[in-house]
Amino acid sequence: MTSFCDYLVSHLIEQEVALFSASSRLKAESDPEALHDLRIAVRRLRSLLHPVRGMPGIDELEQALSDMGRLSGPLRDLEVLLPVLEAEGYERAAALRRPALISGYATLLASPQWERLMMRLDGWPQLWRTSERHGVLKGLHGKVKKRLAREWQKLRDALKDPDHDRHRLRLLIKRVRYSLEVYPEESAVPQRLLAPLKDAQSALGDWHDYEQWLIRSERELDLMPLQPHWNARHDLAERLADESLEALEKALHRGH
Repeated sequence: MTSFCDYLVSHLIEQEVALFSASSRLKAESDPEALHDLRIAVRRLRSLLHPVRGMPGIDELEQALSDMGRLSGPLRDLEVLLPVLEAEGYERAAALRRPALISGYATLLASPQWERLMMRLDGWPQLWRTSERHGVLKGLHGKVKKRLAREWQKLRDALKDPDHDRHRLRLLIKRVRYSLEVYPEESAVPQRLLAPLKDAQSALGDWHDYEQWLIRSERELDLMPLQPHWNARHDLAERLADESLEALEKALHRGH
C-alpha cells in the first residue's frame, strides 16, 4: 500500500512541476505551447486523482482542477483558431482577436480558480500522508482498479452503441487514454490500445474544433464567409472520426 501511495504522491508532484513550468511560460508569453501544456498537466492530474475520489482532500482538489479546465477551455479554443484564420487569409480577423487571447492569459493566472488550485495542490501531499498513517487509505489500490475497469466498460459500451454521441465518446476516450498513461499497471486497458485511443482522440478533437468554429461563425459575422469551407471540412472530419472509432473497436477485439 505504501508503494502505491508513494506512486500517487510522486506523480502528483511531477505533474505539479509541469503545471508550474507551463504557467511560468504562459505568464512570460515565451512559448506558444504553454497553455496547451498547462491543460495537459491539469488533465493528467485529474486522471491521477479521479479514481481515488472520496479520499481526504481529493474531491476538493479534483473540483479545482475541473474548474481550471473549464475556465481555460475557451482560451485554448481561441488559441487554436487564430493560426487557422491566418492560414485561410483572414489575418485581420485573427489580429482583432489576438488582444483577447493575450489578456486572457493574464486573466487566467490571476483568477480565483487558479489561486484555489494552487492552494489545494499545496496542501494535498501532507493531508495524504496523514490519511495513510491513520489507515484511511486501506484498500485504495483495489478500489482504483475497480473504478478504472468501470470507466473502460463505459467506453466499450458506448463504442457498441450505433447511436453513439461523439461528444461523450471524445470525453470517455480522453479519460481512458490518460488513465492508461498514469495507471499502466492498474488499468484494465491493454497497452496495445494506447495508439488507437490516441488516434481516435485526435480525430474526434479535429471534428470538435470544426463544430466549435461553426457555432462561433453563427455569432461572429466576420467569420460567416468561412462557413461553406468549414462545413465541408467538418463533414470530412466527422467521417475520419467515425473511421478512427471503427479502428479502435477492431483493435479492441483483436487478439480476443
